[in-house]
Amino acid sequence: MVSRSASRSVKEQIADELRAAVLDGSLAPGDRLPTEADLIERHQVARNTARDALAMLVNEGLIVARRPHGYFVRDRQRMDYRPQSDLSVHPADAPQDVFLTEQGLAGREPSQSIDVSIVEPPPEVAKRLKLNPGEFAVVRRRVRFLGGEPFYSNDSFFPLPVVQDTPIMAPHDISRGANRVLADHGHVQVKATDEIFVRMPTPDEVKRLDLAPGTPVAVHIITGYGPSGEPLRCVLNILPGDRHVIIYDRPGYPLDQDGAE
Repeated sequence: MVSRSASRSVKEQIADELRAAVLDGSLAPGDRLPTEADLIERHQVARNTARDALAMLVNEGLIVARRPHGYFVRDRQRMDYRPQSDLSVHPADAPQDVFLTEQGLAGREPSQSIDVSIVEPPPEVAKRLKLNPGEFAVVRRRVRFLGGEPFYSNDSFFPLPVVQDTPIMAPHDISRGANRVLADHGHVQVKATDEIFVRMPTPDEVKRLDLAPGTPVAVHIITGYGPSGEPLRCVLNILPGDRHVIIYDRPGYPLDQDGAE
């Protein structure tokens, strides 16, 4: 039975105990947690208290409710997400895109849904693409899955004149990558700007990515530019915080002749 602490409520103490068991491996992925009835008997608490303690861990993404079977430790293998790979060159004869290739080689089961439409882009995108009101963009909306679970969304916006009559307009996988398609049509990207911030998801993102309550998301916005500084694309990646590790590879610091920085 948990001790009655003045600084933390009973439900918080029960949640602390269960959380510690999950984090130290005493409860492994897939293991069933004590039921509400178990917690009521063990801690001599009301049903609402037991239920609220379990709900706290659900909200943290540590456990899932599978009614009527109970609560289970979430089996989550995070995906390594490397922003710096965005402008990597993909072979022209590649059988599938980078995400499908890399995750397949990692032993995962990748898939994606693709929808293409012509839209008046949201203000945050129009600003980065330097589009005036009434000017249109092509958007490729993708949700990327691992093992049938939505892992992140990837929405790529392009000025309509840049991609008109290119494979980017078709709702199919572009095996050689959109960057190579742009280059093949005279729009070579020479640099990109990355913006990353963390926030709570919108209702649409919760539904689209099947997010548990309380799950924050990282937002990675990529703006790609041509040789004259003209914006060629703006990509919005929404990365659930419980499904990703963001990894940056950086070169070492240069040293002067004496070995000092």
